[in-house]
Amino acid sequence: MLTAYSCDSRQLHSIATPVDRAALQAAVWIDLVSPTSEESAEVAAATGFAVPTEASASEIEASSRLATRGGNLYLSMPLILRSDDGPRGVPAGFVLSPRQLLTVRFAPNPVFEAFAEKSGRNTDIHPGSAHVLVGLLEAVVDRQADALEQIARELDTISHRIFAMGVRQAGGRKREDATLRVTIGQIGRLGDLISHIRDTLVGAGRIGPYIKSTASEWLPRDLSPRLETLHRDIASLSDFDTHLNDKLQFLLDATLGFISIAQNNVMKVMTIASVVGIPPVLIAGVYGMNFKSMPELDWQYGYAYGLSLIVLTTLIPLAVFRWRKWI
Repeated sequence: MLTAYSCDSRQLHSIATPVDRAALQAAVWIDLVSPTSEESAEVAAATGFAVPTEASASEIEASSRLATRGGNLYLSMPLILRSDDGPRGVPAGFVLSPRQLLTVRFAPNPVFEAFAEKSGRNTDIHPGSAHVLVGLLEAVVDRQADALEQIARELDTISHRIFAMGVRQAGGRKREDATLRVTIGQIGRLGDLISHIRDTLVGAGRIGPYIKSTASEWLPRDLSPRLETLHRDIASLSDFDTHLNDKLQFLLDATLGFISIAQNNVMKVMTIASVVGIPPVLIAGVYGMNFKSMPELDWQYGYAYGLSLIVLTTLIPLAVFRWRKWI
């Protein structure tokens, strides 16, 4: 999908479709979402940009993500796509020139649409190409901050649920096992999301200083303070991301610890049952042998004696385990 925006009265306005070559050449911001080969060729012919492909935008080398060709800045960073299968990283490419900005996304992202809508109503900004890019980076970072705050709340909820198991038993062992399985799934999902957020923050954190150093000759002066603020915000969010990752690992270890305790309890019960059951089985096996010359075979109290012996050998190990506080 191809969308172009022009600057009019300090606002961004979407250019009506279909967008012809003249409109593309006059546009301040050109946005491509999962572009077809025809759309990429049309934009390349109108702007002279080498439109990033998904393969080139997915490169992880710094030299591939941050490059200057023909006076234009070619940038890329990962964005986050949330789906029913969980979050995944989707690359996004940017081409910045003094007059135009080209963004290429390979999956929809609500941050871009929300920014375009907000910029169309806001007259306090000057939407030049660099202003649009910095505004997009700020919007992306704000979105990651909101996501990290939500993750922090979810981790607090998980923490309370996990450690409540240590002080109370609610619903029995079966429900506790189900809760632990669900908790591990939630921790894994949040871990994936934290990892993707870190990738996005790292990508945005590299782009800001690169723009400031490479485009210093034509970069508007009012953007330098915004880039500095953006850099500090990303640094603080990266620290918070690290804190959440440490907490996530702690909760994962705690969950696995409770699972180990539950398994140990099962093994303890089985061990006690086997130890307690050995003497009675041995006695029953001895007196269950069909030998004619058994001394107690004709004894009047033989049955009561054998039954009492079985009960006694069952209770003695239980009393010993109780005395040693093993049960």
